Order: sequence, then C-alpha cells, then structure tokens
Amino acid sequence: MGGGKRLRPLLVYASALLCGVPVERVDAIAAAIELVHAYSLVHDDLPALDNDDLRRGRPTTHVAFDVATAILVGDALQAHAYRVLATDATLGSDAARRQLVLDLAAASGAAGMAGGQAMDMEAAGSRADLAQLEHICRLKTGRLLEAALLMPSRLAEGLLPQQLVALQQCGERFGLAFQLADDLLDIEAPARLSGKPQGSDHRNQKPTMASLLGREAAHRRLAALQEAALASLAAWGGEAEFLRWLCRTQLRVPGAGPVSDGLP
Repeated sequence: MGGGKRLRPLLVYASALLCGVPVERVDAIAAAIELVHAYSLVHDDLPALDNDDLRRGRPTTHVAFDVATAILVGDALQAHAYRVLATDATLGSDAARRQLVLDLAAASGAAGMAGGQAMDMEAAGSRADLAQLEHICRLKTGRLLEAALLMPSRLAEGLLPQQLVALQQCGERFGLAFQLADDLLDIEAPARLSGKPQGSDHRNQKPTMASLLGREAAHRRLAALQEAALASLAAWGGEAEFLRWLCRTQLRVPGAGPVSDGLP
C-alpha cells in the first residue's frame, strides 16, 4: 500500500517467463523478496544507519511512529518472508522450498545485503576505491536483485548450465547498474522525483560510485552496464523481452534522456 516500483517482484516474474515457469507459481518468491526489501528499507532509514525522514514521498516508519516500532516492523517483515516461502504449496516439494529459503538467506544475510550494508557503513568518511565500492554494491543491492532472477529458475526444467550463468551475469550487472543509477538519483533528483531526501549520501559522508567517478563518467558507466546486462540475454528470444524491457527502463536516471516505456 505504500508505493514503490515493486522492481524485485517484476524481476521474479520476468525470470519466470524466461525460464518457462508459470507466473502463478512464483507469487510466493515475489512476495518474499519484496518483504525482505521492505524490511531493509525500514531499517536502512533508522537513525543508526542513514537517518532519513522521507521514503517514497512519505515519512519513514521511525518518523511516522517511533524507532522501536520501526525495528520491530523490520523484524516481523523479515520473519514473514521466510514463512511465505516455507509454507506456499505452489512452490512444489519440501526440497524446493528449502532451497528457496537458503537462496533468500544467502542473498540477504552476512554474505549478501546485510554484509554489504555493514561494509557501506564502515566505508563512510573513507576514500574507498572503485573496486571496493563495486564489491559493496554487489552485496548490499545486487545480491537480492540476482536472487529475484535466479530463484524462479529453481522451479524450471531443462535449463542449460550456460543459461543459468547468463542469468546470474544479467542479475549481477543489473544490480550494479541499479545502484549506480540510485547514486546518481541522490545527486541529481529532487525529493519530488526520488521520493527520498536529496544528498543523503553526501550528508552521511558515504563514498559512492557516482561521487568517485564524477557525474559524466558515472552516466557512461551506467550505460555500459545496461548494455552488458542486455547482452547477457542475447541467447534468448521473445521469452526474455519483459526482462529486456526492465533493463532498458529501470537502469536509468529520471530526466537523463528519452526512453521508450512501452512494452514491445
């Protein structure tokens, strides 16, 4: 009910179409990933982390209620995500559900989103290099986006190993590009477009890929990552068109140039 792009669920459904999995079978995957993403936003906005008071154009949870409520809301959202995966019968066997729970835990835990967030906080005020920043972004943002593409493939039959590798490459490139676009959004877009305070990274002394590269070079890098993500899908035909559309429309900064928003 709170808005947002629902990008991670869209990636889940795009992957299901690509992998030949009926989309109604991945509803639980889409919901679980969005629940984890929502919890991460609630906690990310807390005073101990980014201390932001605006999210999606509305007061953040700890501002609208209080810090204790925001912590508990995040805890409850995360727990519910795993309950959804563990109990949804459309996901198939117990073994399939167990694997999906492991996938989401790996993407969101110490080796993924939470670990990347810890590295991001540790880097505040430092002079991190590009390789370090890209590694942080791959963990804190990329791993959950990769999971959105890879988890539906657990329900697919007959996928070749090289297809799975290509899907993972697309997810990795998509995640890095999406974080770079978000970095640029923090620099360039007013709150009325982004839905969150402008300049939050600068206020928190967080080094970002965009601040390190400079705006012009960051836009070039973003375009290159977008093309690389699309190139990962070269072996697929029309079944990948929805995912290609997401790559074309979501890996950009609002106002950065014309783009066709119409589905092919």
